[in-house]
Amino acid sequence: MQILAQILFGIILIAGIGFFARNVRRMIRNIKLGKKVDRTDQKGERFKTMALLALGQSKMVRRPISGILHIIVYLGFIIINIEVLEIIIDGLFGTHRIFAPYLGGAYDVLIATFEILAFLVLVGVIIFWTRRNISRIKRFWAREMTSWPKNDANNILYFEMVLMALFLVMNGADLQLQLNGADHYAQAGTFPISQFLLPIFDGLSTSTLIIIERTAWWLHIVGILIFLNYLYYSKHLHILLAFPNTYFAKLTPKGEFNNLEAVTNEVKLMMDPDADPFAAPAEGAEDDVPEKFGASDVSDLNWVQLLNSYTCTECGRCTSECPANQTGKKLSPRKIMMDTRDRLEEVGENINKNGTFEDDGKQLLDDYILREELWACTTCNACVEACPIGIDPLSIIMDMRRYLVMEQSAAPNELNNAMTNIENNGAPWPYNQMDRLNWTNES
Repeated sequence: MQILAQILFGIILIAGIGFFARNVRRMIRNIKLGKKVDRTDQKGERFKTMALLALGQSKMVRRPISGILHIIVYLGFIIINIEVLEIIIDGLFGTHRIFAPYLGGAYDVLIATFEILAFLVLVGVIIFWTRRNISRIKRFWAREMTSWPKNDANNILYFEMVLMALFLVMNGADLQLQLNGADHYAQAGTFPISQFLLPIFDGLSTSTLIIIERTAWWLHIVGILIFLNYLYYSKHLHILLAFPNTYFAKLTPKGEFNNLEAVTNEVKLMMDPDADPFAAPAEGAEDDVPEKFGASDVSDLNWVQLLNSYTCTECGRCTSECPANQTGKKLSPRKIMMDTRDRLEEVGENINKNGTFEDDGKQLLDDYILREELWACTTCNACVEACPIGIDPLSIIMDMRRYLVMEQSAAPNELNNAMTNIENNGAPWPYNQMDRLNWTNES
């Protein structure tokens, strides 16, 4: 029976990790659909940014209540899962608490720490659920938070509640079995939280306690594997992606926009009186004119922007800081990121089905993100500053605006008029340069 359990455990473990690895490969493939961009400079500054934002969560604590709770839940959930290593070894080799004889008193400290953290995670998750579903904080109930995003957030909380409860029940039953002197349950560990469950287990037979302990053990490890694979479909993917996302984040000043190299070269050509605009490019020189200006679909974005879309936590801090959104306009930076991820996943499924992408008659612009949303943006960078993990919704908005202006000449009339005036008058106002100060003569 024990051998069968070990074989079954090995099959479940391989299946769970294998399915997760397959999804990770697909995600990396989807991200690589984006255009190349170099983010290998300033490695020291990038590691510093990653340490502050992803590890230190420095932006999270700007909102103290949610920030501190998030740190407790995050650290607790990660540290507790260190015990998964012991569970895996026990499951594969049929042992029980294999680390206990080797770590001695340190093992007691570890188990006690895990239990305290599990309790704090449980409390934190319950508070998060209450804030989301009872207090109904506005940013969690915006129009883009439809059935799946809303349910996804709650599913994560339920997962964590159940996993922490199973962990404590497993330890509580284990402790009672130790006290009863049951075979295979040598005394190991200190249980400051689960010891309060002993009255529930007192008086139960050894066989019943073993069933409870083994059931909680199996559900806990299988639940972790299920949760691991759920990450790919969930906003909780940021647990894994926050680190690369913050490392590759934009380091230049937030108000600085990049110039299109092809346009810059054209301007330089116009400014050079000795240049021959009809001269053929030098032998071996690459034609740097892009096939499309700006972006209308996910393949026109760069790979960092696509990484951003997968990393988005859907927390809504960006949208809650957006002045356009606060004044009732349709723009929501969070929706920009969610729409980008949804379209990228749709493209990925197309590739999975056909082997290569086949035109589906859709694109990110219009089918997902409306032009009204794009033109509502004031480019103030409030969303970029608010994001706790360095996501840049504004860069996607600006690339899609560039497409509208430079490929479709579809800018709003007000902007077209301003650009025409700049071209003709050197300023956005419809006045000749000689007449600009005429207002000073008015009484």
